Amino acid sequence: MRKMSGTAASGREKAYAYLRENILIDPEMQGRFLNEQELAAEIGVSRTPVREALLLLVSDGLVELIPQRGAYVPPVTGREMSELMELRGVLESHAARLVIEQRRVPAETMQETLDQQAQLPDNLSPEAAREFIRLDTLFHQQLIDAAGNELISRTYSKLHVRQILVGVSALFRTGGRRGQVCAEHQDILDALVSGDAAKAQEAIDHHLAVTRDILLRT
Repeated sequence: MRKMSGTAASGREKAYAYLRENILIDPEMQGRFLNEQELAAEIGVSRTPVREALLLLVSDGLVELIPQRGAYVPPVTGREMSELMELRGVLESHAARLVIEQRRVPAETMQETLDQQAQLPDNLSPEAAREFIRLDTLFHQQLIDAAGNELISRTYSKLHVRQILVGVSALFRTGGRRGQVCAEHQDILDALVSGDAAKAQEAIDHHLAVTRDILLRT
């Protein structure tokens, strides 16, 4: 098998990161086809690394390749939202038990992230909303990473795009959700710091259930 050169690999990685962090998290892109040529111009690479990045996103389940049509961004369905929250609950509860048992709750790091969330303005612009959700994702990832299982960390990180996408949607669908999220995060962190695994799982389950219900509400 021919090895990919460093330049080719970096172009692919640049396109992959750009698509994940800028294109696929936009709710307006759901149900639309992506234009490889336009993306290549935006990213500053040729079409080849864009095409390679799209193939990686297909393997991530974030993009579909439709014959003679191109790369399609499928809408996130109600079932996928429910399954996402279920998987997050399993991984986060497992991580909570581990960090409590091993006494390595990343309390200061998670509190700092939570404080940054709380300091964002009440009237969120689209950009501020994405920053809020980025911090939301980071808060949960910090818990997952503290468990010390690299495979679980990578698996959870793969959910990043969908988490931001559904998180932005939830934020704009419900007034006052920003304050509720911060309060729910504080409950999770307080339970972790107290060393009560059952309470931590209850707080995690409540947080995810509320988010899920908002997303499924039409």
